Amino acid sequence: MAIEKIESTPRRVRVLFNKKIIADTKEAKFVWEHPYYPNYYLPSADVQTKYLEKLKRTDDGDGHVCKLTVGNRSTDKVLWFEKGQLKDLVRMQFSEMGIIQIRLARLNPDSWFEEDTEVYVHPKDPYKRVDIIPSTRHIVVKVGDVVIAESSAPFLLYETGLPVRYYLPKTSVNFDLLEPSKTITSCPYKGDANYYSIVIDGKEHKDYVWWYRYPTPESIAIAGRVCFYNEKVDIYIDGVKEGTPKSIFG
Repeated sequence: MAIEKIESTPRRVRVLFNKKIIADTKEAKFVWEHPYYPNYYLPSADVQTKYLEKLKRTDDGDGHVCKLTVGNRSTDKVLWFEKGQLKDLVRMQFSEMGIIQIRLARLNPDSWFEEDTEVYVHPKDPYKRVDIIPSTRHIVVKVGDVVIAESSAPFLLYETGLPVRYYLPKTSVNFDLLEPSKTITSCPYKGDANYYSIVIDGKEHKDYVWWYRYPTPESIAIAGRVCFYNEKVDIYIDGVKEGTPKSIFG
């Protein structure tokens, strides 16, 4: 397994699976398997390994693929390493022990916790932050020659590695051009996003617009505001058209 980097974290990490705490550690590792965010790797000494059954060797031979069974629920998305740089660490697939959509949290018997705060979607990158800043810049959003939204009271959201996003009051948007979408995406930093598509002269521009009804506490300022994909619409800032943005990840 290719590893970008490994770091210790002082955060207490616990895992709840089928109503049982199966891991509780103050010695968790952040392991970056790719540049975007880390995964938790937990010391085997702090995992209830009595619930694990070794199934087969990992491809690199450094450990085992394991089956986790608690009561009537099980998953084989667990790796237990016995040698190499990940020796004595256990990797549990985050989505198998937690939830993808935050709105389902109250129904879910599985959870990850940092201290006593539930963590959703994937572990938060300790080097990533979200800043939301009110502004008086004049923002105009267009698709072709059609104005979709216009506001001088945007909130600018700066998220590490991503383009600046402009969150506008719903009252600044021409909702005659929007159709609700069934799409929902989730972000550990902001929450669950609902989407609109833009429809102009019968042509649908699918999921160009999103908003957060109930954002996470750290992003509460954007609650109820709408945002547009800079990459897909034309955004004018104080009369100057913004170039097509790119994230630092390409």
